[in-house]
Amino acid sequence: MTFTFLPLIRNDYWVFRVFDYPRLQKLFLNISAVVLLLTCYSGPAIYKQLQLLALCINITYLLWLIIPFTPFGKKQVLRAGPVNQLKSLSIMIANVLQTNHNTKGCLNEIAKTDPDVVILLEANKRWDTETRSLKEKYPYAERVPLENMYGLLLYSKLEMSETSTQYLVENDIPSIHTKIKLRNGQLVQFYAVHPTPPVPGENVRATERDKELLLVADLAKQSPLPVIVAGDLNDVAWSHTTDLFLKMSGLLDPRRGRGFFNSFNAHHFFLRFPLDHAFISRHFKVTTLKRLNNYDSDHFPIFLQVQLDDDACLEQQPLQADQEDIEEAVEKKKKTT
Repeated sequence: MTFTFLPLIRNDYWVFRVFDYPRLQKLFLNISAVVLLLTCYSGPAIYKQLQLLALCINITYLLWLIIPFTPFGKKQVLRAGPVNQLKSLSIMIANVLQTNHNTKGCLNEIAKTDPDVVILLEANKRWDTETRSLKEKYPYAERVPLENMYGLLLYSKLEMSETSTQYLVENDIPSIHTKIKLRNGQLVQFYAVHPTPPVPGENVRATERDKELLLVADLAKQSPLPVIVAGDLNDVAWSHTTDLFLKMSGLLDPRRGRGFFNSFNAHHFFLRFPLDHAFISRHFKVTTLKRLNNYDSDHFPIFLQVQLDDDACLEQQPLQADQEDIEEAVEKKKKTT
């Protein structure tokens, strides 16, 4: 129970934040504990009943947190009608793992999926060089190869404009900001991001990650255009930070009501979390959301196709921020990193 309720303590230190991630795993362990208690425990009945009560409370709380991200939950983003290529945009988000040498596998997955936009994260100079053939099909690009596990390569079939690389919080952690012109001429404000996680060896606090996400949330909220924020956010879909980001940005999560689409860790099935995301403004509905095949990275790629819809803004509602949320966001953005 301690690991379940630790994230309720609003402390940025990694010990509190990291336990936001394994909610499915905690649910499985709690259910296993109930089974073992019922079948193997032979101690005093009162202790058994108290432990069962505590475990049931824990399971109920975890289910309440998780169900919105299953097909039993309410969809935050509705399904689009028939595909209209003039109004649609497809994205492949791929954390390639900097030390992974299977660039051919990555390129094959891109060719098979044929997205309009490709985001390659953790791309260093070798990845930049070995994927340069994408320029043939993706003439618009912003490439920021780095050797620190936070390089970004953004490729697009569609015209990009006002493109820039920003370092919003840390001077070696880039994000790419650009406008993408759809086939019908509509501009879309696009942000590719990859903030650092709260883990020992990188950042022991979630301060930097939370601050960057909330700064991007402000940009998204202020944009007069349809908006997409995509990348490896190093945060799970159900965390308090993601909820706060959605409230402050006004964006929607297409995962809600559809499934987990766990993208990390591709090598260990029991340690998988949804870390790679695409959040969209109310202007869009979803055509396709799926997890793609792995090519030796520790992340599965995620594919999303969305489509502009004239009625979407009336039919879809973002989460609403209250005064406490606003004050928390202001405080997080003021923190020194």
